[in-house]
Amino acid sequence: MDAAKQDETVVPESPEPGWLHGVERDAWLSLIGVIIRLPAALDTQLQRDAGLSHFEYIVMVNLSNADGHVLRMSRLAALCHSSLSRLSHVVARLERRSWLRRDPCPDDGRATLATLTDEGFAKLASAAPGHVEAVREYVIDALDQQQLHQLTAIGEAILGRLDGDTSRR
Repeated sequence: MDAAKQDETVVPESPEPGWLHGVERDAWLSLIGVIIRLPAALDTQLQRDAGLSHFEYIVMVNLSNADGHVLRMSRLAALCHSSLSRLSHVVARLERRSWLRRDPCPDDGRATLATLTDEGFAKLASAAPGHVEAVREYVIDALDQQQLHQLTAIGEAILGRLDGDTSRR
């Protein structure tokens, strides 16, 4: 085999990546800024004012919204957009503070239920006003009504892709 034929078979053409340009690049960099800075700002506020991380707060909010303040751990993980492993570590911390409790599910021995305790509900109630104020300052008040509707649609579209939900596309 001559050298020219050998080079043709050894070096396959690879497609060029779909680089981001213009508005695509600007939108992506803006989103990345929000993804990095907003959770840090919310964590800072909650740690300072309530001694909670943002994720702990989200776990407690989801339980407070559930019937009887009880959810299966797997459902709670889904609502918090979390892995079951990460959630288990956080729930253990909240349990040590007596804000949550875990119990076996009476209907399914393989499942575990998480329950927000009365102490946890009181903690959440005291943390909520400051958190809502921070959310309003950083996000809600920065946008008009149309932008809020757009933000909802954008968030749902991206979450649909991340969750593999093709019905939203």
